[in-house]
Amino acid sequence: MTEPPLTGPTFECPAGTIMARVDGQVLRATGIRYAHAARFEQPSPQPPAAAPIDATSWSPACPQRDGEGIVHNTFGDAALGEMVGDEHAQYVSVTVPVDRGPDELLPVMVWIHGGSYIIGAADAPCHDPAALVAEQRVIVVSVTYRLGLFGFLGDGVTRPANLGVLDMIEALRWVQRNISSFGGNPDAVTVFGESAGGDAIAQLMAADGVPGLFHRAIIQSAPLGITRRRERLHADMFAASHTVSESATVEEVLAVQDSMMAPKAILRHGLPAFMSFGPQYGHHPLPSESEVDAVWAERARDVEVLIGWNSREAGFFTAAIGGVSSLPAVPVVGSRLYECLVHRLTSAIYTSAADRFARRHRRAGGEAAQYVIDWGADDHPLRAVHTVDIPLLFGSPEIWAGAPILAGHDADRAERDGRQLRRIWADFARNGWTSPGDVPGLIRFP
Repeated sequence: MTEPPLTGPTFECPAGTIMARVDGQVLRATGIRYAHAARFEQPSPQPPAAAPIDATSWSPACPQRDGEGIVHNTFGDAALGEMVGDEHAQYVSVTVPVDRGPDELLPVMVWIHGGSYIIGAADAPCHDPAALVAEQRVIVVSVTYRLGLFGFLGDGVTRPANLGVLDMIEALRWVQRNISSFGGNPDAVTVFGESAGGDAIAQLMAADGVPGLFHRAIIQSAPLGITRRRERLHADMFAASHTVSESATVEEVLAVQDSMMAPKAILRHGLPAFMSFGPQYGHHPLPSESEVDAVWAERARDVEVLIGWNSREAGFFTAAIGGVSSLPAVPVVGSRLYECLVHRLTSAIYTSAADRFARRHRRAGGEAAQYVIDWGADDHPLRAVHTVDIPLLFGSPEIWAGAPILAGHDADRAERDGRQLRRIWADFARNGWTSPGDVPGLIRFP
């Protein structure tokens, strides 16, 4: 996204006077610091600013590699955009309908981006919430947080664990303090996130200091099947990284991170190694792994949940593996074997654990609905795979033009189906679960 000119709207908030900008049908207040922290330290809330806050530039991303690989190849350059890096990555961006009335109180949707806790950015073009905000009359807050070694690996003694989770909690506290100044309802906050972002939301539901910060949750494609039994993986990774100091350059930190993720270093840990970084149970603010189910059950009545997956999640990854991706070309049995592999991996990483999460939530007295997204072109290897919901919820036709993940669809169908999915998500944020009914070829509710 190119930087638009400053046009002058302001918001008077507890955080300070925030200078925003008009961008078509929305107002954007971007790159607002919600907390601050030195490297490997817990975040502290950003104090109110004495001078006006210039919120007209995109939030910097936590430093990361340039997106080469499966996400880069599947989304394309335009969807990822150019990201400025800042290891102190505690920023929020707020998007508001440009025509919001002075007395209009809108539901708030807080977006937590995915990317295996090592890549991604709240303000990447592929996460632009303008269409969701303008069509559905919601306010979207997009959260940037620390990634990789900067945010998700510690031993709890020499280096705190879960710094990225603590960043998210500070962002949610910022929302509670400030969102009414933008016309948002702090008593109607829905968090939504995809992949690692969905997993983060599930973990936040068990974290200390979180009750009351949000009221509904949309958990999209969370890899909950690989978030357990990770102690040895994290211990080995920390042993390989503990020499990284507060004075190391950003490039040196990223180089160590790359070396830790070499296949021979992590693949012996099995499927959990496919998301090697992530929240660590038993370290503040998370309970131990043996206690987390009980905490989720104890808090089930506090948060209404919509949780689901894409029907061929794992096809996102198998399509990028040389020998595996060519299986469908094998006569007679190739396609069947390939789809069996996609199904088994999807179940192991996503489906089974998400289903258990929803069932436990309901048994404990909470409300939980489930969905499955089937969207994609028939016989296309990327139909209904991991991340296919992102271009339906976010971005614009220009951003997604030519992206392989949308291959086989014309712009009219993508826009029509995207509008329906955005409506379902926003209706949940407004009113909770109201059983919208299946949309053939897009989404069903088992």
